[in-house]
Amino acid sequence: MSLQHIALLIGVAAAVTLVLTPLVRSMSIRMGLVDRPDARKVHTREISRLGGIAIFCGCAAAWIAEWLLRYPVTTGGAVDLASSPLLGAIVGGTVIFAVGVLDDIVTLRPSAKVLGQVVAAGIAIGFGLRIDFIGDPFGGGLILLGLLSYPVTLIYIVAFTNVINLIDGLDGLAAGVTAIAATTLLVLALQGNQFEAVMIAAALIGACLGFLRYNFNPASIFMGDSGSMFLGFSLAAISLLGVMKSVAAIALAVPLIIIGVPIFDTASAIIRRVRHKRPIQEADRGHIHHRLLGRGFDQRQTVLIIYVWSAALGVSAYAMRWAATSVKILTFGVLAGLSVVMAYWLGLFEMAHHHGEEPSDEAPLEPGDSLPGVPSGEGG
Repeated sequence: MSLQHIALLIGVAAAVTLVLTPLVRSMSIRMGLVDRPDARKVHTREISRLGGIAIFCGCAAAWIAEWLLRYPVTTGGAVDLASSPLLGAIVGGTVIFAVGVLDDIVTLRPSAKVLGQVVAAGIAIGFGLRIDFIGDPFGGGLILLGLLSYPVTLIYIVAFTNVINLIDGLDGLAAGVTAIAATTLLVLALQGNQFEAVMIAAALIGACLGFLRYNFNPASIFMGDSGSMFLGFSLAAISLLGVMKSVAAIALAVPLIIIGVPIFDTASAIIRRVRHKRPIQEADRGHIHHRLLGRGFDQRQTVLIIYVWSAALGVSAYAMRWAATSVKILTFGVLAGLSVVMAYWLGLFEMAHHHGEEPSDEAPLEPGDSLPGVPSGEGG
């Protein structure tokens, strides 16, 4: 797949998302499907929460463009996608998007949302999108998972879906982090000649870039669960179609490092709440972006810091993928050490009120900012 081909897919997704986002915003405002300001939020006007529709449509446009441009040319149109993991990724992604739209409209119970995620992941698995083996980091060769491949893949996909959803707490944060992660996965998939993964990654990059035009602070539209869950599911699919097909022992760690910031944020939140005997699902003001706001950074600075952090992890994951074993171990150790230092500097393992990490009254947030304490998913 040429760079011009990839650029075309990115351009199609970006253009469609750019055009549709203001239309979706106007439609949802007219229908009253908005995030309304209240005592917990700082934005002073009603803001659409259905931006995920534009993101999905942008990706779908790129998928269609790929089918029209590549498959008929290379195979005479006789492509059977019925048993393809690619089709599983597309159908599963469509289902998770539909679940998200429903949640944005009527607010599903957590159990119903998780059920929808499991169904979407199950569809993808049924079409062959699975982790069938992992590389043996000690003896070399492969460790075949057998029947364990089904629950392992299910947990993997559902976890990816939720970590992006959980980090969606500031304007532009989830879309930017996803674009950075998808870019790293695209490069790795391209070098491995995994063109199905390249296609989905290119579409995701374009859609995120197009959406950021309206979602970066101060945002005029939020992506909602329809967007954040679709982004997380798509990243999982890209990694399964691309990087995870490698027999290298480090293959499993690569996509986890690439989305290391949201994973680290989620893990620290779980540890924090367990340590302080609080329900795991309880929202608090201890997420990474809340802590950075509490350190005096404004929302744009906070988002840019996390962008740089995510990009650095992406470069590190790339290095680990191709470097010698000693370099991989050293890189992993450095990343782990830096993560621990960052966690203690930000106080991620402590409840926010113990350290007074909330933004001060002297640093008011701009309209569209997320108020610390608002559950993730309400800021972007």
